[in-house]
Amino acid sequence: MKCFTFSYGEKKEEPKGLRSTSGRSENSTNGDIRRSGSELNSQEVSDNGSTESLRRNAIPSLSQRSSNLRVFTVSELKSATRNFSRSVMIGEGGFGCVYLGLIKSVEVPSGRIEVAVKQLSKRGMQGHREWVTEVNVLGVVEHPNLVKLVGYCAEDDERGIQRLLIYEYMPNRSVEHHLSHRSEAPLSWSRRLKIARDAARGLTYLHEEMGFQIIFRDFKSSNILLDEQWNAKLSDFGLARLGPSDGLTHVSTAVVGTMGYASPEYVQTGRLTSKNDVWSYGVFLYELITGRRPIDRNRPRGEQKLLEWIRPYLSDGRKFQLILDPRLDKKQIFKSAHRLSMIANRCLVKNPKNRPKMSEVLEMVNGMLESSSSCSSPPLPLRSVARVETSQDTETNNKKRTMDQKHGESNWFARMWRPKLDMQVTNKLELEVSCQWV
Repeated sequence: MKCFTFSYGEKKEEPKGLRSTSGRSENSTNGDIRRSGSELNSQEVSDNGSTESLRRNAIPSLSQRSSNLRVFTVSELKSATRNFSRSVMIGEGGFGCVYLGLIKSVEVPSGRIEVAVKQLSKRGMQGHREWVTEVNVLGVVEHPNLVKLVGYCAEDDERGIQRLLIYEYMPNRSVEHHLSHRSEAPLSWSRRLKIARDAARGLTYLHEEMGFQIIFRDFKSSNILLDEQWNAKLSDFGLARLGPSDGLTHVSTAVVGTMGYASPEYVQTGRLTSKNDVWSYGVFLYELITGRRPIDRNRPRGEQKLLEWIRPYLSDGRKFQLILDPRLDKKQIFKSAHRLSMIANRCLVKNPKNRPKMSEVLEMVNGMLESSSSCSSPPLPLRSVARVETSQDTETNNKKRTMDQKHGESNWFARMWRPKLDMQVTNKLELEVSCQWV
């Protein structure tokens, strides 16, 4: 088992909170599982493969592919950010600061567009590694639910090597901010459901819709940003890793990420698969349901760890409503939240092989949204996640890199939601979550 150090509260290297790539500074009590070995194309090899086989599906470098990324100079970015003035600073983290800037528009030469300029600090090589990873990932991927990288800068000046990333500006900040009590108005339930769908779309694209697989590895509410129309987009790909090559089951890495989101098998072994992101997504769904962080040391002792706190309340409907976000109308959202929790339970199955793929999760969320808008039947009793079996052999999931979703593959979901005639029968939920990092 790999050893690593957790930190609670604000880290010394992040005095103003967790960094938000394209948004404002976010305060959080979640600790980071400290970052190391984050270069996307320098992975360790799993037990049953070689370095050569691992690199077959490596992401090509910028020099090996055409790129629409703009290359900026330091002087251009100084002008865009008022010489990196603190008056336009919108975020600060352990690897640098984020500034609101104005740059010339390519489409309209006389116009200007708002961007978020991330300036990485020069302390050590870790910031450079994450810079390289961000450029390699966001330079080759493009999706409406991923934050767009506009360009980058790598230049020497009187201050030394300058490494900067320029993103589209996300004016509505992060989901983590809006779920917190710092937000003036809570996210509506309908908006939370749309965010859940948008986030699932982003992860599905990374896992299954390209010629290679990218594992996000740091999926969390503070890394989901909201644009002007409140569309959710995944951000901060500094910890992303290339998925295992064909024939391999996992990638062996240093354990990094954010405590409370990382899956137990990854924390214990360092063996990374896309099912780590699926687990993190399940945790995030309970954030949307409860309005609580995965770990919050400011709460009473028995309520600090979200997955442990919700567990006794999931056995029946009367208890379940007690965990719903008190800022929302519990009666109005009960059925929909109940169904969303069942999807979360599927993602939080202890055995990663029994967790669904993100394309299956996305189909569940879409089906739930459709049924929520038209179904008036009473909610089902919660089922044991251990009794719901997938309709496919999940052991082959990591061998496929493109989505191959056939019609009817998710009929188990339709059966899962079919109303029961005998509503007196209740099934005790056995939520197979593990908090072994505690």
